[in-house]
Amino acid sequence: MSDPGTIVTVGLFFIVLPLWIVLHYVTAWKKSKTLTPEDEQTLTDLYRLAEKLEERVRVMERILDDEVPDWRNRRYDEV
Repeated sequence: MSDPGTIVTVGLFFIVLPLWIVLHYVTAWKKSKTLTPEDEQTLTDLYRLAEKLEERVRVMERILDDEVPDWRNRRYDEV
């Protein structure tokens, strides 16, 4: 075991290689932690769509309240 080649090989496999792997994934994790401009744009688009859908639901509920005043109570009675 006193062969220098063996010591270098063991050092590479048990010290350098694990350290390199850990540092590689730490830097990859730090890079992926931030949002890209495309991600921010997608989130903005989804937020706007959610607002539109929420307004549509409000309108539908107002229409149902006018047309069928007890629709909310009937829905829970049928279940």
